[in-house]
Amino acid sequence: MTVGLVVARYREDVGWLRNVPTSLRLALYDKGEEPVTPGTVGPARHERLENVGREAHTYLHHILTRWDDLDEHTVFVQGRPFDHCSDLHPTLRALVSAPADVVPESGFRWLGFLIDTDDPRGRRLYVPWSKNPERKELAVDEFWALLFGTDLPAWFRFYGGGQFIVRRDLILQRGRAFWERALGIARDVPDAAHCFERTWDHVFGVRGVDPALLGDALCRVLKPVKRSGV
Repeated sequence: MTVGLVVARYREDVGWLRNVPTSLRLALYDKGEEPVTPGTVGPARHERLENVGREAHTYLHHILTRWDDLDEHTVFVQGRPFDHCSDLHPTLRALVSAPADVVPESGFRWLGFLIDTDDPRGRRLYVPWSKNPERKELAVDEFWALLFGTDLPAWFRFYGGGQFIVRRDLILQRGRAFWERALGIARDVPDAAHCFERTWDHVFGVRGVDPALLGDALCRVLKPVKRSGV
C-alpha cells in the first residue's frame, strides 16, 4: 500500500516537508518564482508548472500525469497547509501506519477544522470575502454544468482550504476523459479553483460532510485553531 503527498506550492516555505514520513511518495509542484531550499524535498518529484488554476489545476495535473501510477491513497494539500489543517503532521503519520483508521469507508476525507456552506452563486461566502473587493458572484452553477451537466445541490458543504485525502479507486472510477475535462475547466474558467474547493467530494462521487456535524448550522469549527506545523 502506497501513500502519496501532493503539494501545490506558490512561494511558500516548504521546510515542513522535512518532517513528513519518509515512506510517503512526495510530489511537489511549483508555480512560484522562489526556489525551494536545497535538501527540503530530497528525492521527491519536483516539477514547475504554469501559474494557472491555483491548487485545483495542480491536483488535476497530478492525477492525469500519474494516472497509471496513482497511490492507493493520495493526500492533496497547499504549500502552507497548516492554516486550514493544523494537525496535518499527525494525520500523515497515522495514515501511513493505519489508513483504515484515518480514511472512512467512502474513500474520501476532507482535511481541516472548519466546515462551511456556500450557495451556487457564492453569495454567502465568496461575495463578502475580503479578497473579493468587487463583490462579484462565484458561478458554481455554471462550473457544475460544465463538469457534470446535472442538477446541482442547493448548498455546498465543505472544509475550507481545498485539502483532502482520496483513495485511488474513487479517482479511477470517473475515467480519464472526466479528469481531462476537469483540468481544462481549472485552466480556462476564471475562479474555477474556488468552485473546486467547494465541490471536491462531489468530484470524487461521495458526500464528504456528515450532515449531523452541522445540524441546522451553516458553519462549524471542529477544533481550536492552532497555527503551527513546521
